[in-house]
Amino acid sequence: MTTISVLMLILFMLMSLIGGKKGLTSFTVMLIHVTVIITAVLIMTDPGASPIIITLIASVIISYVTLYLINGKNKKTQTAFLATMLTMVVLVGLIHLFVQVTNVGGFSTEEVEELSIYSFYFGVNFTEVITSVIILSTIGAVTDEAISVASPMYELFRHNPNQSRKELFSSGMRVGIDLLATSANTLFFAFFGSYLALLVRFFDMGYHLSEVLNAKVFVQEIVTILLSGMGVLLIVPVTAYLTAYRLTARDKSEVSHDI
Repeated sequence: MTTISVLMLILFMLMSLIGGKKGLTSFTVMLIHVTVIITAVLIMTDPGASPIIITLIASVIISYVTLYLINGKNKKTQTAFLATMLTMVVLVGLIHLFVQVTNVGGFSTEEVEELSIYSFYFGVNFTEVITSVIILSTIGAVTDEAISVASPMYELFRHNPNQSRKELFSSGMRVGIDLLATSANTLFFAFFGSYLALLVRFFDMGYHLSEVLNAKVFVQEIVTILLSGMGVLLIVPVTAYLTAYRLTARDKSEVSHDI
């Protein structure tokens, strides 16, 4: 049994013991995500395939599976899913624009050194690939933020159905703002943690700070962090508005049956 298999088995046992049925569902969802991503990567190797379109389809599947399998089929899940899709439409445009402007597509100098024995003529648009990477890096955080804002708003309205749309929206924004700091820190440390060894290598080899900050591999991570942060920011008002609109536009007794 390989080390990876042992780690997966330990994770499965811990999720089963601590999380129970919910933990098993979460583990199943994780396996589905891995399968979707691997399938998407294999399809991207076809020169005629568009990495961005494939990634968008994969993102829809990942978001749908995450929300509906873990949180169940209900109105707040539907609202969170709709908010995620609307936010991702805006975010994809921003991601593609900034990837083009910053020119962070393709391999960095450090990566080329390690891959110099291989041919780079395989017909894949790496500007679209890096766009796809950032989209996939963002979808998880955006989906989590959406359900984290929608769920307490439904609870607030269930306990106090006399709230106006403006009051509900303000409540949702307060919840989202409280979550932003944690989400931003999670994204920051997740991305930088994976490149910590490379940063140590840079400084150990005598790179100046300006050289490190302008290295493509470093700029790629900065762009990814900033755009992911934008996604987490944008999802808060979108989810808060959609949830407030949906709750106040419907009959109050109807809402209590949905939750």
